[in-house]
Amino acid sequence: MPEGDTLHHAALRVGAALTGHVPSAIETPHPRFGRARWPERLGGRRVDAVEAVGKHLLIRFDGGLVIHSHLRMSGSWHVGRAGERWPRSPRAAWLVLRRAEYEVLQFNGPVLDLLTATRIRSDPRLTRLGPDIVAGRPFDEARFLTRLREDDQTRGLGDALLDQHIVAGIGNFWKSEGCWLAGIDPWRRLSQVSDEEALAVVRALRPLMQESARHGRQSEFRVIYGRAGLPCPRCGPAVLIAARGQGDDNRTTYWCPSCQR
Repeated sequence: MPEGDTLHHAALRVGAALTGHVPSAIETPHPRFGRARWPERLGGRRVDAVEAVGKHLLIRFDGGLVIHSHLRMSGSWHVGRAGERWPRSPRAAWLVLRRAEYEVLQFNGPVLDLLTATRIRSDPRLTRLGPDIVAGRPFDEARFLTRLREDDQTRGLGDALLDQHIVAGIGNFWKSEGCWLAGIDPWRRLSQVSDEEALAVVRALRPLMQESARHGRQSEFRVIYGRAGLPCPRCGPAVLIAARGQGDDNRTTYWCPSCQR
């Protein structure tokens, strides 16, 4: 699943292509849209802003209409020049926005809605999110800790970090990397993790995720994710990175059994 830094990077690229302009063409090729009439409803409207909120992306049009997207496991945003080769045919896209030489395409989703700004302000998918770890505004550490302590304290730290109601934007990649950077065992129960230890994870991750959001090269920050059976970069060849499914969704967690305690 694309993580918060990936969505913030997508928002920057989509915003650079569209913000302040009226798209010259809006298409919804996927049959799921049926008679939704997005081209007619959005035609002639200027894009006022494009923003990411956690793992959600919002395209705000003048007149109070907002495209809301959540990619979940399968979706992707692409921005390029007209005539470029796309990973799939534009006819397979769910949404196509064109402006001058730019094309913005969204493939799959599965969440792609056209809502009013009033509805967005009260949408529980957004209002219930924890503080956004990537957003430029100061990270609300007190709110993060409150949400963490309101949760089931028998839950493992790694699993809790994936809960978007506790902190928005962290996915499986950054969960594993953050716990390793802070030297904390992701399997420890929340009751056994101090506030300072929990903050150490988000403080280690935030600048890296913000940098990844700017340049879009998340893989540059991979140290242990996907490297089960390889030596721990801190401990050396004597200790190998372990991996095991964690939480109700059985998402694979990577960690060092020696230096993460």
